Amino acid sequence: MAVSGFEGFEKRLELHFSGDDPALTGSMGLRRLDFSLLEQVLHVVQCSVVSAVANQYFDAYVLSESSLFIYPTKIIIKTCGTTQLLKSICPLIHLAENLNHSIISCKYTRGNFIFPLSQPFPHTSFSEEVSFLEDNLPKKLANRKATVMNSSKSHAWHVFTASVSGSGVSAESKAAAYAYTVEVCMTDLDRVLARRFFGGNGKLMTEITGISNINPKALICDFGFDPCGYSMNGIDGDRYSTIHVTPEDGYSYASFECVGSVFDDDDDLVRMLRKVVKIFRPAKMSVATSTSRANDVSTRVNNAMKMVGMKCRSFNADDFPAAGNVVFQTFTAARR
Repeated sequence: MAVSGFEGFEKRLELHFSGDDPALTGSMGLRRLDFSLLEQVLHVVQCSVVSAVANQYFDAYVLSESSLFIYPTKIIIKTCGTTQLLKSICPLIHLAENLNHSIISCKYTRGNFIFPLSQPFPHTSFSEEVSFLEDNLPKKLANRKATVMNSSKSHAWHVFTASVSGSGVSAESKAAAYAYTVEVCMTDLDRVLARRFFGGNGKLMTEITGISNINPKALICDFGFDPCGYSMNGIDGDRYSTIHVTPEDGYSYASFECVGSVFDDDDDLVRMLRKVVKIFRPAKMSVATSTSRANDVSTRVNNAMKMVGMKCRSFNADDFPAAGNVVFQTFTAARR
């Protein structure tokens, strides 16, 4: 394995399963999974739970490498470092089947690794990841697509989706058809601001950096790593947000992810993204938005970036089964 710094870029896996609509039945669904069984899956991935919070809609776990969210019919897990995220697919599908839930869609995304030579199997290349996904997903997920968007040395977005015919984007509720996900990856953070993520006190980091003000309504579960690094999950109703920071000079990285609805006030997302960029002041960043229907979410992203002095360098859009429309944009600070 190559000698390198810590890999901040996350691998993200989203699995949707059939099941009763919790809004109508109150079903706990996948939330009934025994915690000890989840720990076994995370052990295979090579990470662990360090903090957790929950509400009536879902469970949110801060991991030693990023985050895990469990809804009644949906699991989202993202891990950084040299974790082997895709090895969680088979055990998670098996655990869901034991609860009479059948997988109906899968989505895997990631950016460009900073230290690709340090990644273990099956993450040594995107082609290897796709082969692993193809071999380990049930054949019924026949609608499949794999694409690298905006292939470049610094930022690219790797997307794989698979779904059964007619599965739609989500089994959670009809409202999910109007949901969007925003994934932000930031590199070359402002050195002065990055120093706030040293010391291991997660709650202090949340307050002094302004992270607590990104969404004041959210209940935040945070964790500070020693000697440096930070993770947090925020829960607000049935929505989550999450931040992960690797602040070391030379390979500093921060990510922000949130979900919303196309019916939200246009300014909501703009305000959040402006706050996020001001907290980290990255020299380079990428933003991937995923929506089930064509809408102006990417326009909101552009508006936010212009307000904080980030210039759009590339724009790519594509359609994926079960994921809808994905827009991938890259930005650089105007001062650079």
